[in-house]
Amino acid sequence: MAGTNPRAARIAALIQRVIASSMERTLHDKRLNGVTITDVRVTGDLQIARVYWTQLGQEGKAEGERKRAEQALKQATGRLRSLVGAKAGLRLTPQLQFIYDEVPSEAHEIEDILVTAHKRDEELDKARENAKYAGDADPYVEPRKKKTAADFEDDGVEEE
Repeated sequence: MAGTNPRAARIAALIQRVIASSMERTLHDKRLNGVTITDVRVTGDLQIARVYWTQLGQEGKAEGERKRAEQALKQATGRLRSLVGAKAGLRLTPQLQFIYDEVPSEAHEIEDILVTAHKRDEELDKARENAKYAGDADPYVEPRKKKTAADFEDDGVEEE
C-alpha cells in the first residue's frame, strides 16, 4: 500500500473501495466492463494517489479494450476524485493517477515458463530411466589400504 505512513495506507484502502464501487454503481460506462482496481498507493504527503488497474479482456481484443478503458478512466478522473473527496472527508483530495497494472500479464508469462520447465524436467526423468553409466557403476576409487610392517616383510623378492 503506502510505505510506513499508516494514515496513507488507510486512505489508499478507502480510495480503492470508493473507486471500485463507483465504477459499478455511478459511472455506468461500458468501456469499464471487466476493469478491476488492483492496488492504490498514496504518497506520504497525501497529494497523489496512484490507482493501479487491470482488465479482463477477450483474446485478440484485449489491447483495444485496454485503450478504451484507459480513455474512460481519464475522462472519469474528475468525477471519481469528487466522489473520493465526498466519502473520505479530507481537506485536500489526492490527485488520481491511473496506471495499468502489468503484474497479472507478467504472472501469466512466468506460469508459461514454469510449465515449460516442468515439461523439460519430465523429459529428463524419462531419459534417466534408461540411462547407463559410461564407465563403472561406482566411478570413485576406493581409498588405499594402509600397509603394515608385516606386508613389507615377505614380498616374495629374493635377495642376492
